[in-house]
Amino acid sequence: MTDRAKEDKEQGLEQTETAENPVNEGEVNQETDKEFSNESEESEVSESAKLAKENQELKDKYVRLYSEFDNFRRRTAKERLELVNTASQDLIQEILPVLDDFERSFKAENNSNDEEQKHAGSKLIYNKLLRMLTSRGLKPMEDLVGKDFDAEYHEAITQIPAPSEEMKGKIVDVVEKGYTLAGKVVRYAKVVIGK
Repeated sequence: MTDRAKEDKEQGLEQTETAENPVNEGEVNQETDKEFSNESEESEVSESAKLAKENQELKDKYVRLYSEFDNFRRRTAKERLELVNTASQDLIQEILPVLDDFERSFKAENNSNDEEQKHAGSKLIYNKLLRMLTSRGLKPMEDLVGKDFDAEYHEAITQIPAPSEEMKGKIVDVVEKGYTLAGKVVRYAKVVIGK
């Protein structure tokens, strides 16, 4: 037999084998495809369910966290408002005795004819009020005359001719005292500058 005849014979056998078992191979291929598709569908369904569950859990966490933050924001805003409204309560409680002292001073002024005694009462009240405010951190800006003008602490009201060459650009007079509270300017000192 020639090579050609051998090849034809082998092909004939292969065709016969495939012709004898065409259903079996098709069934096997279909079963394999079904098993593969079932597995992939199950894995897709389980993966999809897993992702949906995880998504829902994350949404729940987000909603809870957002609610907690919103409650925190409201609570702190309310506390801040209460703090602003009652911040001066302690100071006012300390000032009330000074107010009482002023009332007593007015009564004493009406009953007394001595000018020196009237001024002594007012000076005592002034010193009491100043001590109380300085204990709270208030500091007056003192000894400003002769110092350089500083716009961060002083407010220039006007300029006048300097009494001497050295006073040019410096503070000549203080019209209204300035105050600082914990290093921050509460009221600028109103000053007159020499030119």
